[in-house]
Amino acid sequence: MAPLALVGCVAVLSAPGALAVHGGDREVTVGSNDLVFSQNKQNEPSVAMDASRPNILAAGANDNIDMEACNAGDPTTCPFTPNVGGSGIMFSFNSGDSWVQPTYTGWTARHCVGPPGFTCTPGLGPIGTLPWYFEEGIISDGDPALAFGPRPGAGGGGFSWANGSRLYYANLASNVTADLGEPGFKGFEAIAVSRTDNVTGAAAGVKSAWMRPVIVSKQSSATFADKEQIWADNAASSRFFGNVYVCYASFTGSGAAPMVVAVSRDGGDTWATRHVSPAHNVAPKQWGQSGCTIRTDSTGNVYVFWEEFQSPFRFLPPIGTHVLAKSVDGGRSWTRPMDLFPVTDPCYFVDPVIFRCMMDGVAGARNDLSAAPSVDIANGAPTGMGATNVIVSTWADGRDGLNNEDVMFSYSSGGGTPGTWSAPRRISSAPDRGYYAAPALSPDGHDVYVVYNAFTTPFRNDTTSPRTLVGVVKHADVLAGVPGAFTELHRGAPGEARGSAQNNLEAEFLGDYVYAAASRDYAAAVWNDARFAADCPAIDAWRMALRTATTADDVPRPAPNIVCPATFGNTDIFGWSGADPTLP
Repeated sequence: MAPLALVGCVAVLSAPGALAVHGGDREVTVGSNDLVFSQNKQNEPSVAMDASRPNILAAGANDNIDMEACNAGDPTTCPFTPNVGGSGIMFSFNSGDSWVQPTYTGWTARHCVGPPGFTCTPGLGPIGTLPWYFEEGIISDGDPALAFGPRPGAGGGGFSWANGSRLYYANLASNVTADLGEPGFKGFEAIAVSRTDNVTGAAAGVKSAWMRPVIVSKQSSATFADKEQIWADNAASSRFFGNVYVCYASFTGSGAAPMVVAVSRDGGDTWATRHVSPAHNVAPKQWGQSGCTIRTDSTGNVYVFWEEFQSPFRFLPPIGTHVLAKSVDGGRSWTRPMDLFPVTDPCYFVDPVIFRCMMDGVAGARNDLSAAPSVDIANGAPTGMGATNVIVSTWADGRDGLNNEDVMFSYSSGGGTPGTWSAPRRISSAPDRGYYAAPALSPDGHDVYVVYNAFTTPFRNDTTSPRTLVGVVKHADVLAGVPGAFTELHRGAPGEARGSAQNNLEAEFLGDYVYAAASRDYAAAVWNDARFAADCPAIDAWRMALRTATTADDVPRPAPNIVCPATFGNTDIFGWSGADPTLP
């Protein structure tokens, strides 16, 4: 009788989502000050959909909303304000038609706005980022990853959607500076997870709606945990329903970065970690790995994908491989890593100033992990009914050469193992140069959506020519487990990538992710957007001079809040939501 009761409950909860879908794109990061750099800077979005109530969405982003303005102190410097968090949180209760960004209290510098050279004193006050970090002696450092799962029962009872939903938010974390408290963990960067069972209260700014963050990664004095993703087993048919999984790369002083999966079986209170790849690099085949995605199917099998680099970045473009490890026992043990197919990183130029791959041009936005796999599985959530367990993967690829970078797509109807994947095919539209991509499958496997960022202008050898960034959403019907042709559902407004910036101003910055989620009726997607970012000619000239001057001291550093338009640096997260285009 329990499954029938669950189905009835889910049907009632899901109904508002179907009624609220109107389509179109909306700004997601609605709380920031658009007229001050770097408070106007947001990037690296993630989005999660509550499978039991699909009208509810939560989004995260790297968010400078609480940082000081560049005019504070030396107006030519734009630091991350010490001890101020950077993990923004937003909510939608109408399927993405509108968004709210709550305000909590924590360590902040958002009040530090004033004339050039003014004195700024950060302190306790309003924040638009995750709460309770400062109180725990740590800082939320971005790289957001979100997932909804079922809430555990009271007193250690089992997981059930009837108990409600739990939102998990994973991000990087660092320690506060010594004068503000003892370190919260060993090492340089850790993975932390925040949780709430009350998204309505969390969206209204109720700080107590959130539990305090928990450190997930196993830390040593040399650990730099990075590039995490999170997933909650959200299909009631699963043998491990309610388990939560976090994958990440664990960098150490030796230069190795094994892939690690952390598992929680009690709703995120405690975590156990296991390496799923070698703890050392093996040249010439293996030059490191990163960029993981983790998912579960309707029976509880766990799949973790990542990119393994097979040539160093001094060989351009570098070649890599998509790799899969599986667990059939809830993350207690894992298969050996399985190579799926080769990929080509769209890296044809390494910037000599910051030593990162640039895709749009000199002093451009980094694209170090564009070729990492982003994956989804049709697992039938929330009940598991109707699951096809088809797996889809998408990524940006440079196999067709500079200025012809692709968004590639592949799928497996055979459990994801080698030999069951379709030949990768390009799904991006000309002249789009794929930058980052992510898929979403409807739980019944009938529809697949892909969101991607792309540049529509060629690689620039100067900083004076326009560089256009767009966000695009595509859709394909899936018949008998086979995705058909993709059609474009939405193309966001173009933006000027030169209007984005690292905090040190030396190059553009757009981050490393886009994200999507889907129900049986509709989909939602988020991307990096520069439509309201203004180019600053003084910054353009300075960036180019850094790359041609004999020494950096020969180039006077500009003060962006003085010499640039007010909306310089104003990169946002935009989102789209829309109904399945083939619904009757």
